[in-house]
Amino acid sequence: MRRSGGLTHVTGPLQSRPDSGRGKWLSVVARTLACVDTTLQDPLVGQVLDARYRIDARIAVGGMATVYRAVDTRLDRVLALKVMHPSLAVDVSFVERFIREAKSVARLAHPNVVQVFDQGTDGSYVYLAMEYVAGCTLRDVLRERGALQPRAALDILEPVLAALGAAHRAGFVHRDMKPENVLIGDDGRVKVADFGLVRAVDTVTNTTGTVLGTVAYLAPEQIENGTADPRVDVYACGVMLFEMLTGDKPHDGDSPAVILYKHLHEDVPPPSAAVPGLAYELDEMVASATARTPDIRPHDAVALLRQVRDGRAGLSAEQLDVVPPQALTAEHDGADDRTSVIPRALATLRPLPVNEDDETSEAALNRTSRFESPPPPPSRRRPGSRRGPLAIVVAVLLVLGLGAGIWYINSGQFTEVPPLLAKTQSQAESRLENAGLELGKVEHAYSDTVERGQIISSDPKAGTRIRGNDSVSITVSDGPETVRVPALEGQKLAKARAQLKADGLEPGMVTREFSEDVPRGSVISARPADGTKVRAGTAVALVVSKGSPIDIPDVTGADEADARAQLQDAGLKVKIATERVNSSEFDKGQVAQQTPKAGGRAAEGDTVTLTLSKGPEMIEVPDVTGDSVDDATRTLESAGFQVDEDRGLLGLFGDEVKGQSVEGGQTAPKGSTITIKIR
Repeated sequence: MRRSGGLTHVTGPLQSRPDSGRGKWLSVVARTLACVDTTLQDPLVGQVLDARYRIDARIAVGGMATVYRAVDTRLDRVLALKVMHPSLAVDVSFVERFIREAKSVARLAHPNVVQVFDQGTDGSYVYLAMEYVAGCTLRDVLRERGALQPRAALDILEPVLAALGAAHRAGFVHRDMKPENVLIGDDGRVKVADFGLVRAVDTVTNTTGTVLGTVAYLAPEQIENGTADPRVDVYACGVMLFEMLTGDKPHDGDSPAVILYKHLHEDVPPPSAAVPGLAYELDEMVASATARTPDIRPHDAVALLRQVRDGRAGLSAEQLDVVPPQALTAEHDGADDRTSVIPRALATLRPLPVNEDDETSEAALNRTSRFESPPPPPSRRRPGSRRGPLAIVVAVLLVLGLGAGIWYINSGQFTEVPPLLAKTQSQAESRLENAGLELGKVEHAYSDTVERGQIISSDPKAGTRIRGNDSVSITVSDGPETVRVPALEGQKLAKARAQLKADGLEPGMVTREFSEDVPRGSVISARPADGTKVRAGTAVALVVSKGSPIDIPDVTGADEADARAQLQDAGLKVKIATERVNSSEFDKGQVAQQTPKAGGRAAEGDTVTLTLSKGPEMIEVPDVTGDSVDDATRTLESAGFQVDEDRGLLGLFGDEVKGQSVEGGQTAPKGSTITIKIR
């Protein structure tokens, strides 16, 4: 497999599958994406690691480990074996990070996370045994296809965010999200792999001269101080969405230092600037996820997933199926069944020269080249016509006059609205002045994605041709709308939820705790606490009182009526289980089991389930008369009875059973004692 870096463990083709809703996009991938690395002979191939894992083939090689396809000979299943390079196994910090990956991912039971089965060592080899995914990586798809349609891009992004959301809620940050770590199975499933740089959410890693991660996907705060919370994964996902929609990374450069500088000082451009026709909602998704200020981004992958799904719901089928330039060119060439990547310079018209700071701007991408029309063929002059010279003169004058008129209309009266998004008001005024336009009405609006003081939109939009000296109205961001969490303590849950919605907040997760002071069903506390200033739409978690705790009494052995009365007097509800159980300890109709058990604590109104006894299980007693003592004992115990001996004075030295307390063929409670008489 040709790779530019990173580590994966997939193999086989990315196959088409029948139209199945969001898996429909797989049908566009018609070529096999071979991912097995067979370029070099590997000494581990053919070996059995840890007397269990037979290594069949090498899949990929990364900076820290090599991944193999292997067979678990104990469970007879195919899996991926990730083996740390022996040269790194002597470094304790590397080994700890490697093992941390196993422990971290093992805690994430999610269908979109590559599962970890085992971790161990064999001599100098430290390994992880992981789920084997037959398919390819998102990087392979982008390399093969270039830009994807919005529907396909969102079909991939949503399960990625679901996987990261599970990690974030479990307290972990991936820190190295990139297309190489997104696996696409040939059944259409999407999984996130390689949690090798995973860290706890609250961990801040300060590095000197180094940054853990991949340059193209690093968030500004990772570059500046090494901070890694869930928002760095959100940033990386925004970069991946841009790359899926456009086929290119948002920031490029001759060296990593140039790219890092751009992450710090330049916003990710809107995808629609590179692919005209993309919906504004897609630009908003990218801008929100890649905001350079972390506080403006969604706080974790769950919040971004909610935003993506809301934005997708507002897109029409036509907007979801916008064909990127590469696909358009392929169709025009009649290559519907051939995967090809057309250079962007050939897929779009070359723009006219623009100011240096506008070379990648919206206006530059919306301009088209002007072409001169070829002159019409000279008309044949009929013999004897006297109007020939006059007609030529008139024609020349008309062409000159018409050309001058067109030049005047195109160049003298009209101009294009320059791109103003993400600029300050003063910068917008300067750009408009340079374009011969005036600043019109200035409005303000809240925005979760555009920094305070920057332009959210212009009217008319960038690239629109308008008359010179016309005015352009702008909307300036006031930043995200913020509200204070109201005081909710002591309010009933329904009222507290209504209050949150009325204040522009969302009711969040509800947990319940015992409280001696707050009545049952009322709010004990909120997170964030009341008075905290938060962004509008933030979810507020509520802790609701279960009331004073009640000690659950022990009612086993009581009949149903007495048990019910005792529990109800304690303030609890009673439920009788439909099934009854055999019990040698409790008579028929008595309580044999209770859930929750006695001694626990419950809230007033909680339910205790009672299981009644149907008495002991009656089984047939074997006839052991005439057997030896040992044989009789074994027979009775095997049947489920206990055995006692009655020897008397005459049977002290005897070894033959002369009688039994319950005759053979009769029934007795299972577990009861049968006395054998020895004479």
